[in-house]
Amino acid sequence: MVLPVILFYILFMYLPMYGVTTAFQQYDPSLGYFASPWVGLKNFKDFFNNIYFGRLISNTLKISLTNILFGFPAPIILALMLNEMKNKYFVKTVQTVTYLPHFISLVVLCGMIRSFTGTGGIITELMMHFGASEKSLLTKPECFVPLYVISDIWQTIGWDSIIYISALAGIDTQLYEACEIDGGGKFIQLLHVTLPGIIPTIVIMLILRMGSVLNVGYEKIILLYNPSIYKTADVISTFTYRKGLQEFNWSYGSAVGVFNSVVNIFFLCVTNYISGKITETSLW
Repeated sequence: MVLPVILFYILFMYLPMYGVTTAFQQYDPSLGYFASPWVGLKNFKDFFNNIYFGRLISNTLKISLTNILFGFPAPIILALMLNEMKNKYFVKTVQTVTYLPHFISLVVLCGMIRSFTGTGGIITELMMHFGASEKSLLTKPECFVPLYVISDIWQTIGWDSIIYISALAGIDTQLYEACEIDGGGKFIQLLHVTLPGIIPTIVIMLILRMGSVLNVGYEKIILLYNPSIYKTADVISTFTYRKGLQEFNWSYGSAVGVFNSVVNIFFLCVTNYISGKITETSLW
């Protein structure tokens, strides 16, 4: 039964890793991996010297860290709130409503955002009552990050809360009873029973999240952005897409991707080390 899974990882995860060599070549598809000329670190140097390098790093970190700051706690808070609800039918309804956006196609989601934030859109009309102009929000650089983060939370909060709801279900109910006997109210139970019970799950999820801190999904950004908001919307993954696929500079795009992966591994290792020292919970 495990054989298909092993084959999947070998064929689609490990064998393609040989393509990383193109980052150190001037890759030519007609020559292939073995005959393409080697250029060493030239592609990396070109990326570091690119005039947009600073902007790409800044935008990527800003979007990713803002998403973590506001998006990571959101499903935890939702799970804690649902855990306190006594009406099972209400809980099931809220879960269903919050799960549904996860299954909406990204193309459809971005189309909805464009429609709602465009000229005459419902969100634009609402913002006009607070002094905003009628101009589409997706043409304003300062609005892109909030729109990206809020829409991402809306789409993922319900689905991401499932793991925390499962962790909450595993907490021994006798601990709540003991805390209540000692005079602890709901808030005290939350602080001394509920949160300590799910801290290991929270820490593991945070470590995994930090391991992809530079992996801001290019699909959603490409579907939303335009040249007028490159200032805040252009990130490493979209830059890689333009260089590697639109301009057919495969080696350059591969070098940017390798840099992205190395930085992610660094964040993963540092977060894992700090977590192991502070909470004694880590991946290894």
